[in-house]
Amino acid sequence: MDMVALELIKSLQKIDHHNEYVVFVRPDFDDGCIPKADNFKVVELESRWGYPGWEQIMLPRAARKEGCDILHCTSNTGPLFSRVPLITTLHDIIYLESISLFKKEGTWYQKFGNMYRRYFVPPVIRRSKKVITVSNYEKERINSHFGFKDNRLTAIYNGVGAHFKKVKNPVRLKRIKKIYALPDKFLFFLGNTDPKKNTKGVLKAFSDFNKIYPNQYRLVMLDYDEEELQRLLAEIGDLDIRELIHLTGYVPNTDLPAIINQAAIFLYPSLRESFGIPILEGMACGVPVITSNTSSMPEVAGEGTAIMVNPTKPLEITEAMRRLVEDKMLAQLLSEKGIERAKDFSWDAMAKKVLKLYGEVYQELKRN
Repeated sequence: MDMVALELIKSLQKIDHHNEYVVFVRPDFDDGCIPKADNFKVVELESRWGYPGWEQIMLPRAARKEGCDILHCTSNTGPLFSRVPLITTLHDIIYLESISLFKKEGTWYQKFGNMYRRYFVPPVIRRSKKVITVSNYEKERINSHFGFKDNRLTAIYNGVGAHFKKVKNPVRLKRIKKIYALPDKFLFFLGNTDPKKNTKGVLKAFSDFNKIYPNQYRLVMLDYDEEELQRLLAEIGDLDIRELIHLTGYVPNTDLPAIINQAAIFLYPSLRESFGIPILEGMACGVPVITSNTSSMPEVAGEGTAIMVNPTKPLEITEAMRRLVEDKMLAQLLSEKGIERAKDFSWDAMAKKVLKLYGEVYQELKRN
């Protein structure tokens, strides 16, 4: 299940014991991830036509059958034809933007997803009673594309999990270090094969950083495709740094804070983000963050709480790494300010605003 949707559900269960909720899921998802609650019902919907058939055929039928007053679709798309009024969360419109980078790169699965959204998102958004996005930056982007003439579009910030924090238990830190064979000194990069994550740029920056501090630091990444990693290293012309890159394999979200806590720097110089939850996760753990000066990232990071770079210039990323390694006072300052900044974002605060929106839509429907 989408992490943002799951956090919304969990927070709604804490703050709303009045309304009745039906959560529609696909059978192949983890059926244990949604906590039980008296006013929450989980309905599994099967579809022989894959996700498009699930969303376009099964979902609207089931929502009507369950007697739902509102159908909140939380992951950018929704059914074209739904008799139940829609609220849609539109995280971003990257797939609608004419950026050649996102057209040429990415997996076939990502490309299919982009094509699906390109077709379905515009009509779904026009039919939605309310549209939620996750930052003021993305709200402006969406509004410039769709040209809303009313107040249907609203920005509600995401949160950061409460388990992302300073880990003060040395036994836990030591245990996590052993489980994932973490090096003593490392930079942590939370990236994936999505082109917008800027993995190639980070690898180039780390390659140059290693020339300044030969073999002193490792780059820790999560589960990443080895063949893709080798391809990117060949493109930047430095296959030798492969021995300095540590891939942890799959990491449960519950273990992630203890890994981040042991990093010298948290790297998140993405090319484009609608929000950027990992920025807050790194900050909440008290690790100095390097992120981008583009899209929503300055809005989320805040002023003076992270080093912001041009993500298309690896030399800027390298220089930011060098500053944090050499200037311990700066690193400590960003650590302290980052912890405070992360406190401004919570899933409960997000859920309260979403719940208020549900009430507004329901009252509007009753009036009409």
